[in-house]
Amino acid sequence: MVRLAKDTFVFAYDNYMEHAFPADELNPIDCNGRGPDLVDRSNININDVLGNYSLTLVDTLDTLLVMGNYSEFKHAVKLVVDNVTFDQDSIVQVFEATIRVIGGLLSAHLLIIDKNQLFGTDIRPSWYNDELIHLARDLALRLLPAFEQSSSGIPYPRVHLREGVPNSTICQWCRTETCPAGAGSLLLEFGILSRILNDDRYEFAAKRAIENLWIRRSKTGLFGNAIDAESSEWIGEISGIGAGIDSFIEYLLKAGLFFGDKLYLEMFDESYGKIQKYVRKGRAKCNSGSGVHPLYMNVNMHNGNTMTNWIDSLSAAWAGLQVLSGDIEESICTHVFYYSIWRRFGFLPERFNWQLLEPELSFYPLRPELAESTYFLYQATKNPFYFHVGRDILESINKHTRSKCGYATVHDVRKKNLEDRMESFFLSETVKYLYLLFDTENPLNKHSTHYMFSTQGHIFPMDQSFRTDQSTIIRANQSGTNKVVCDRINEERRFLLPIKNNYFVQLSHLFETNQ
Repeated sequence: MVRLAKDTFVFAYDNYMEHAFPADELNPIDCNGRGPDLVDRSNININDVLGNYSLTLVDTLDTLLVMGNYSEFKHAVKLVVDNVTFDQDSIVQVFEATIRVIGGLLSAHLLIIDKNQLFGTDIRPSWYNDELIHLARDLALRLLPAFEQSSSGIPYPRVHLREGVPNSTICQWCRTETCPAGAGSLLLEFGILSRILNDDRYEFAAKRAIENLWIRRSKTGLFGNAIDAESSEWIGEISGIGAGIDSFIEYLLKAGLFFGDKLYLEMFDESYGKIQKYVRKGRAKCNSGSGVHPLYMNVNMHNGNTMTNWIDSLSAAWAGLQVLSGDIEESICTHVFYYSIWRRFGFLPERFNWQLLEPELSFYPLRPELAESTYFLYQATKNPFYFHVGRDILESINKHTRSKCGYATVHDVRKKNLEDRMESFFLSETVKYLYLLFDTENPLNKHSTHYMFSTQGHIFPMDQSFRTDQSTIIRANQSGTNKVVCDRINEERRFLLPIKNNYFVQLSHLFETNQ
């Protein structure tokens, strides 16, 4: 499976370079490139992500290192330095530009200068003089107006890369609606950049956004899924673990661990406890008792009442975050539910109706969340069951989405028909996590405790120079207010099903009987 994972990457990457670069994305069916939609500026499905800055290549730099292709990495860095400019007539989403582009640039730079030499000494181009950091700084400066022009401290969702925050003349359709994930998931990238440059503007902006979201949490301690950046009023009251909220909670934990900041760990612990109390439904213990399999639903942020009968595919990443938090048993339980959906359709639909057991939004754009959680659960448990999950994911992708020049989005997981788009996260995350799952001898797997994955799957060395205060460094055996202690999986469970057989069969039958 290591070979299949690498072949998947090589086929997709080579075709992007041949048919699409320097465009942002590859159209894998028509074998050409895709950039921003300059005809329909309101097409945010495209324009929020694509800024005419070779997105896929920037987003994929550290995956080349994971794959061991060091010569191509150096070549790719040269192409980025020579071709990428952010002086573009593009309106992009602050969140996407930060996690995909700034994150990609920072990761490549930090791995080049990594004192631990994770990938050896032969990855630094002979001419390299911090050019990737200069690019990251340039883009971050262009994103700062989204923070600086917001009186609430919550950044506007989009900026024009030349003009700043879009006004009505430039962008009549632009709105001020954002979400906790979009506004509050920038601290890793902005914090690292500030500390490299010794310029606290970026970190201050990201922290201010988090603080202003935090003080607006409801009495239940939950957050909504949409907020107005100008008025700071909630305009979406759905709370859950998926779209709109997911990476905000993720970055509270990751920022706390990466920067050694106890405050963010305490904020995460509080949020995690509230989610367990109000969002998690079903039987209290996954492996004992009666009742339905535990499930994280979408609830009202003010009272915890269920608001929708669907969950989204982004919430499949929650199991991976639970691994990082040390709640392994809950992670196992969360993961097996999403894997059951995958087994039913061969993919995760964008939204899944848990009442009807049918897709609510039926497309699958090659998202990484289930592969990500599968990788982290294998690292935590060493249970070969997760190899079987990874094999199912990888084989399904190759069977149904491989196209003439790459891998295509699944339009309908039931019909397996395709759309002509391959998003950058397929190479930066999906294939990366699958390859790392199977390549157990990969340098990153041997030294994983010294590195942090961003929400976009970028690899950041956890260097002491990034720590907030050496006197408040959080040690691995310390916990926050909720005292979540890392579960240890008994050795005898390593070769068993992840949950007890009767519960696993019950879950399997639930999906089988509704086909």
